[in-house]
Amino acid sequence: MAGKQDAPTAVAVVGPDGVVSGWSEGGRLLLGWTAEEIVGRPVTELLVEPPPPGFPEGYGAGPDPTGFIPLRHRNGSTVDAVVAAHPLYGPDGRALGQVVTVQRWGRRPVIADRAFEQSPFALGVYDPDLRFLWINASSARVIAHSEEQVLGKKYREVLPEFDRTLFPERDDKPYTDALAQVARTGEPMRLITVFQPRGSNYANAWATSIWPVRDAESRVRAIANWGFDMSAEYWARQRLLLLNQASGGIGRTLDVTGTAHELAGTPVPAFADLVTVDLFDEVLRGEEPPPVPASDPGEAIVLSRAAQRSAKDGSDRAPGHPTPVSHPPGSVAARCLATGRSTVELAAEPGEGGEWAFGPGLAADPAHWPPGNPLIDESLAADGLTGRITVPLRARGALLGVVAFSRLDRPEAFTADDLILAEELTAKAAVAIDNARRYSRERTTALTLQRSLLPQGLPHQEAVEVASRYLPGGTGAEVGGDWFDVIPLSGARVALVVGDVVGHGLHASASMGRLRTAVRTLADVDLPPDELLTHLDDLVLHLASDLQPTRHFLPTGESGATCLYTVYDPVSRRFTLASAGHPLPLIISPHGTRTPVPAHPGPPLGIGGLPFEATELELPEGSLLALYTDGLVESRERDVDQRIAELRRALHHSATSLEALCDTVMDAMLPERRTDDAALLLARTRALDPHHVADWDVEPDTSQVPRARKFALDQVDAWGLDEAAFVTELVVSELVTNAIRYGEPPIRLRLIRDTALICEVSDASNTAPHLRRARAFDEGGRGLLLVAQLTQGWGTRHTTDGKTIWCAQTLPEPGPH
Repeated sequence: MAGKQDAPTAVAVVGPDGVVSGWSEGGRLLLGWTAEEIVGRPVTELLVEPPPPGFPEGYGAGPDPTGFIPLRHRNGSTVDAVVAAHPLYGPDGRALGQVVTVQRWGRRPVIADRAFEQSPFALGVYDPDLRFLWINASSARVIAHSEEQVLGKKYREVLPEFDRTLFPERDDKPYTDALAQVARTGEPMRLITVFQPRGSNYANAWATSIWPVRDAESRVRAIANWGFDMSAEYWARQRLLLLNQASGGIGRTLDVTGTAHELAGTPVPAFADLVTVDLFDEVLRGEEPPPVPASDPGEAIVLSRAAQRSAKDGSDRAPGHPTPVSHPPGSVAARCLATGRSTVELAAEPGEGGEWAFGPGLAADPAHWPPGNPLIDESLAADGLTGRITVPLRARGALLGVVAFSRLDRPEAFTADDLILAEELTAKAAVAIDNARRYSRERTTALTLQRSLLPQGLPHQEAVEVASRYLPGGTGAEVGGDWFDVIPLSGARVALVVGDVVGHGLHASASMGRLRTAVRTLADVDLPPDELLTHLDDLVLHLASDLQPTRHFLPTGESGATCLYTVYDPVSRRFTLASAGHPLPLIISPHGTRTPVPAHPGPPLGIGGLPFEATELELPEGSLLALYTDGLVESRERDVDQRIAELRRALHHSATSLEALCDTVMDAMLPERRTDDAALLLARTRALDPHHVADWDVEPDTSQVPRARKFALDQVDAWGLDEAAFVTELVVSELVTNAIRYGEPPIRLRLIRDTALICEVSDASNTAPHLRRARAFDEGGRGLLLVAQLTQGWGTRHTTDGKTIWCAQTLPEPGPH
């Protein structure tokens, strides 16, 4: 009875004369009349208004099987009802009357039937085998079939296109499989289905819901679904997702071709099937782009294809291999570059009524398109294209190139919203490419400056065999301030230097140049390593104070540096070093064992007030010295100690030369993507032949000068250096005489045969001689001037127990034996 109360249905049997001959219990529930009260009376007495034409014969027998009519309740009220008449026939075909069914309007199932039938959503009901049981009018329009055409047929038979997905790369589930899954599992499902309706060249997106219809025993008796077209919202969301992807995927590196590669890859395959990026050669080189004619040029514009991505064959042209591309006069690309405006080309055929089928709503609303778009170019089909958007790459008022977004096999045409998306992607990439171009120019300038400040070639000297490598940071990093140097010193010694300025960029390169010049100047004074670093520390402090801004809010560069200064003497085989915050060198003995360095790095340069300590070692001939900057051993994955152990292992590799060993170490230690500069200086020690060194203690008496001259002449003669005898005799006489007159004992004379003939006179006095201009009648003052004129170099170096005056004569290259 509860079900009857919910939706009572009155059934009346009406004879050919219009008199009621039968009445159901539902009639009493619906209209209040009992069978005794209504049977035998004309059915028209139940009407509130005059009967409509044809009532009750055939009423509601037209396209709509029901008719709306107000009926009179027994209590005098009006009942809005839906009436349907069904004719009765006898066995001989004679009409016996009608069966009239009456249901209240506004109560289930009548109003529900009308609501479902008139719903703007597509509704359908299918049996568990996915045969059509019912569809509403909206669903019939979507599938382009009437209800009569599909009833009893299987879903796959009527709509085979729903057995596949337009985007297999997204792992989308075909809609038919989703229906079958709900029928199999009894679990409802919601999903978005993208499909191409029949007769359309545009893909639609539908939000759908599928659920099982169960009976009283919870058995699945049918499958129902509803859906509505959300194409505008879906494609807008896809464009936003693509723009979001572009935000994180374009401009990740400060590299022009790398950024062009990112632009080409981002919209494929979600938006386009083929993307090409053509740039001016000047942009690829980091230079200013050339001016483009204000009108269509009369000659071809030659660009370089920096990147290309295709979804059809999966090709992806790697960055770094641009190829020339010529755009002839009058071409779309040439016009885009000349006008600075984008162009859309469509390979479309005219539809019915001569309109172009651009997709839902676009043909009816052409105002979305900017002037001059789209162009209908049937020749695109010959290239296998269905559409192309050409957008000029413009940033900060400069044209950098042109980008083309093409669609190949996909049926949907480009829309005005697609043009906006293409321009947004291009604008985002243009700024990134221009940033990369500007960075490339500035980085090239900094590298040029830095390389000009580094030694172009290591000087010739005999104390050590040397090889070096310097590699700047990767393309995403600024140039740093790493440097190294090899400085020949007096007495056949050599200084090996490596350092690192804090910070990156032009400031670091300039600071590095100043420090390298200062180190060379201090090295010429022959200062010990610890004293040299002290003077260098003072210099850095002064430079830091000079860099302080004179006004508020002015930027200041970073200050500070590290430096390792070492001196090797091939005569004594002694190696002296001092460090200002720099990693200590690695020393590998000739037998391959590690030689420990009992020293600790001092504070970095620029701290001030703290001492530096010098450490001295005696090394066997053939020892390997490795001086490096922290960029060689720093790593995010391992700590410094682990990296230094890796460097030590790399130094044990057998190599034909120090140059080859440098390459091996750099390859082993540096990752492909590095963020800091790295410098490496390798040196293999040599020992001077004892027979190439001669020394003699000189008594502090001028009578010893002739004996000193004879000692020098005899040694030069023993070395076969007769051509150097005259000059050697003169400089020995002058230097020994000065030491006896103005110095303090002990006095020592030493001759060294190296690439030059070196003469040294040492004494215990700390006073240094000076060149001065001698007048015509002065008895002295010409000695050092004579030494300076006869030799290729002279100088003074102070030691802990006095000083040494030295001079050097260049020896001729030995001839062939």
